[in-house]
Amino acid sequence: MVVTVYNISSTSARVTWPASPACLDTFYSVMYDPNWNSLIMGYKRKSFKHEERIPVSQTATYLGNLLPQTAYFLCVTCQAADPVREQCQVFSTPSESSEGHDRAGWEVAVGVWLTCCLLLLVIAGVLLWGCLHNMCSLPGRAAESRPVVTASARQDIRDMQQRLLKRAEAWIYGAQHDCKQYAVLNGGRGGKRILS
Repeated sequence: MVVTVYNISSTSARVTWPASPACLDTFYSVMYDPNWNSLIMGYKRKSFKHEERIPVSQTATYLGNLLPQTAYFLCVTCQAADPVREQCQVFSTPSESSEGHDRAGWEVAVGVWLTCCLLLLVIAGVLLWGCLHNMCSLPGRAAESRPVVTASARQDIRDMQQRLLKRAEAWIYGAQHDCKQYAVLNGGRGGKRILS
């Protein structure tokens, strides 16, 4: 049974686990303890200070009243069973002050990233213009100093420009998609998830 802890804040977290067809009891036991060092030697139900009973029809719960900046040891089992390693997870709550800072730091990082992208696009545009300026003939130059550019070469240049623009657009779209996906996976919060 894989236990997942997510949407972790300084005082709460959400826990989910897959349904267990072998669990014939009437409820799941969600046990957690902030003093997880004492639990490393053995997984005994009586070792946990907190236990919540969740009906078998549910496979998720909300844990409230957690302590900020604390590591927790959490296990989910059937009603009468002692937990095994696969049913447990260690997670940490952030400090109360770090939640706002995580979001501010994220916004600054995104702003810097977007600024760098725009700067790179401007540089690429200037370089492309310089290359095309040197390859194409300009009116007013002497005929012997101008390189001969055929219609097919001009078409190749236009095709290259289109490919470069499409790559740049795809790269920007992919970066935006990654940012949105990161925000969705973290529930719009800066919470951390520690997996065993």
